[in-house]
Amino acid sequence: MSDKLPTITYIRLSKIERGEIFSRAAELRDIATALGIDPEELLIDIDDPEFDIAAWADPLHGNDRTDPEAERFAVLLAAALRNRRGSDDALTIAALEQEYGIAPVILSRIENALKPYDRWNDDVRGSLRRLFAASSDADLIAIVQDAHQRGDLDAALPLVANPELRIAKSRARIAALRDELRQGQDAVSPPAGKGMPHPLFDRGPAKPKTAAPEAKPAPESASLEAAPPEAAQRLLPVYGSPLPEGLIARTPAGDQVEAPRNAGPRAYGLRLGRPTLGAGLPGRSILIVDPDRFPSAGGLAVVTEGEGLRVLSVTLDRHGRMLGYSENPDLEVAIDERDPADLATVLAAVFE
Repeated sequence: MSDKLPTITYIRLSKIERGEIFSRAAELRDIATALGIDPEELLIDIDDPEFDIAAWADPLHGNDRTDPEAERFAVLLAAALRNRRGSDDALTIAALEQEYGIAPVILSRIENALKPYDRWNDDVRGSLRRLFAASSDADLIAIVQDAHQRGDLDAALPLVANPELRIAKSRARIAALRDELRQGQDAVSPPAGKGMPHPLFDRGPAKPKTAAPEAKPAPESASLEAAPPEAAQRLLPVYGSPLPEGLIARTPAGDQVEAPRNAGPRAYGLRLGRPTLGAGLPGRSILIVDPDRFPSAGGLAVVTEGEGLRVLSVTLDRHGRMLGYSENPDLEVAIDERDPADLATVLAAVFE
């Protein structure tokens, strides 16, 4: 199979086949083409009465069986680590790597109870003992179990060991993939002239300070799906001014930007202002944001936080949990736990 899919690495394809990560819509199309089937046939209907998720997952374990008590402690440890990080603002992902030697990928696996504690190597176990001020493995186990007995882990446990929550996330992600596949097949431009207000901006339409579009051409978009020359140019309002902690205010910037062909009817431009994702995305950038598209791994997401917006780089952990990262400030955000109405995807970037 891998030789027919040059666009997907062998490691990633293997993870998709084992159900460790969600495939992207484009990957589903490539896999379906190689198999000669419709892409939607690759999506599981977890609400089908004949579908048993336990029976589906059982072959993935193979002979790799673990002790139930060891699995239980792995869940408690995951909750304890989440609780430890949540109670200390200074305990960022970067701090855990620099001060304790726990790399982000290892951190994610521990927090999702990927494997029992005794199967981690000496370095990881030593880092966890130092993090919890434990003198030995037995001491660490006692510390975690005591925290559980006190109820300190109650808030974090459902995030680790809640099958209904994971099924709900899977259902939402599968539905989003199905919609994305159908949108790609339809390739129909959204209806114009609806006058639909943008949910993020309730101050009425922006009044650009710039001259008419003929007098000031919009900058060239970095999107690969720019509108063809013969198509009517569509301009989007640009918003954005810096707020503390890497947030962006929802204020009109008095500018416009050209819309890529795949932009939805409520798409808008967002001026980044600062390189919150590192040097790869300069502060003098305008992002084309579509609130009608759910973010996907490998792309960028815009998350509503109170009165501001935050731009995040999106990835998936081994269990398909979607995470968003920011470098400045150093943040990790659980995308799946946010209201979909507060999420948008970035279609393209314009570098000013």
